[in-house]
Amino acid sequence: MKKVVAPATPIATQHITKDFPALPQSFFCRPAEVVGPELIGCRLVKRQADESLLWGVIVETEAYSQAEPACHGYRRRSPQNETLFGEPGRFYVYVSYGIHHCVNVVTDRSEWANGVLLRAIALPDEPERVAAGPALLARRFGLDRSDDRRAVTGENDLWLAPRPADFGTPTIVSTTRIGISQGQDIPWRWYLKNCRSISRRAKGDRTPPLQQAWAPVANDGQ
Repeated sequence: MKKVVAPATPIATQHITKDFPALPQSFFCRPAEVVGPELIGCRLVKRQADESLLWGVIVETEAYSQAEPACHGYRRRSPQNETLFGEPGRFYVYVSYGIHHCVNVVTDRSEWANGVLLRAIALPDEPERVAAGPALLARRFGLDRSDDRRAVTGENDLWLAPRPADFGTPTIVSTTRIGISQGQDIPWRWYLKNCRSISRRAKGDRTPPLQQAWAPVANDGQ
């Protein structure tokens, strides 16, 4: 009788399982203002065409909810914002000012527009501000509307992974959102205080000196 040998697990899959396991959907089944600060320190991971992994640490987020006027789903549901009303744990990618892509994660529950905008990411061994802003983030990871509706939980080549074990307990600044014309007083923006990759710091919060700042290294969590 011919012995059946199970195929070897691809190296990329082994690497993902060990170092970059995807966050479960349950993580995102909570209001955006709860998920937002907890995403600080988590990682955005993309498997590239050559099977290598491009990744960075999320260092700034913003929350939006249908109950407040800055949310895309506040006034109406449309083909452009449909993903935001869908099940939690999916990317919602929209175009800002007709040219810039912004990457969000859908949260809470279906039929209720709720999500977290990924505002800034720090990448290992790259310029500290290469992804310090929503448009820069999307550009560095090559993300656009074609990534809209993709699950963030590891089914595709783009996903979110937990904080590495050695990340520790981060000091997070909570402040008001920026770049919006309504709801500016709601303190639903968070960022990693000792990081230099933030899009804009709160008034009075100075950028830490380079020698005192936190930055990811290539072997984080490995």
